Amino acid sequence: MYVKKAVILAGGMGTRFLPITKSMPKEMLPLLDKPVIHFVVQEAIKSGIDDILIVTGRGKRAVEDYFDDSPELEMHLKKHDKEESVKMIKEVSSLANIHYIRQKEPMGLADAVLKAEKHISNQPFALLLGDDIIHGEKPCTKQLIDIYNKYQCSILAVQKVPMEIINRYGAIKGKKIEEELYMVEDIIEKPSIDNAPSNIASIGRYVFTPEIFDCIKKTKFGVNKELQITDAIKILMKSQNVYASGFKGHRYDTGNRIGYIKAFIDFSLKNHDIKNDVLNYINEISHQNY
Repeated sequence: MYVKKAVILAGGMGTRFLPITKSMPKEMLPLLDKPVIHFVVQEAIKSGIDDILIVTGRGKRAVEDYFDDSPELEMHLKKHDKEESVKMIKEVSSLANIHYIRQKEPMGLADAVLKAEKHISNQPFALLLGDDIIHGEKPCTKQLIDIYNKYQCSILAVQKVPMEIINRYGAIKGKKIEEELYMVEDIIEKPSIDNAPSNIASIGRYVFTPEIFDCIKKTKFGVNKELQITDAIKILMKSQNVYASGFKGHRYDTGNRIGYIKAFIDFSLKNHDIKNDVLNYINEISHQNY
């Protein structure tokens, strides 16, 4: 079966960005003139997906409003002859067929995925975390879908990270199949350095077979007293092969402050209108003492 549906998780509370996330979803933090989640949705679309379910939480209405039609705003812009702006916001609201469901309690990533079961039905699907941006010539999700098409198994995107931060991720033990492709033999959520099977970390992109839902239902509360997707993957591995793949592209974890700052700077430098001004300012302040 082809992967034509995606689930994007945007239900986290964003505590690392308090107090701004008290009233603004972290996925709506701007990268220049677009919010973070815009780039995640675009990745899914560029990967050939036309049906997207966004799992939100309390206080995330701004995500829905962003992708919705804005007739009053369009009318106001038309009155002021701002046709380019009208075209731009119409493009946002017509990016894809987007649906929403709410995770009423923050019970973990696996619980959020389970909310998508009825929408996904008995189909494979891509899973993207709403605060992870991966910039590359070929979308990371499309790279995973291509591997799924070859092996017909669930795929995790992974990257090597410094061992001192492996406790922020799910770490895998894998048997190498091809360059940058592993058959997963074990996965441990947020391990200590001593218990980590490797420094190969699972990051915010997956393609799952629909059997993952039954595995989540069998999962018990784990790290941080939440339902962890890594524990559901371990159950899935008992009946199916699960693969892990590296990817080509640059990942920005905008869920933490330094990752967000790096993304903001890099996306500013990719913008031709302001690139030179940004470079000039960086050169100017590089000689100052802080």
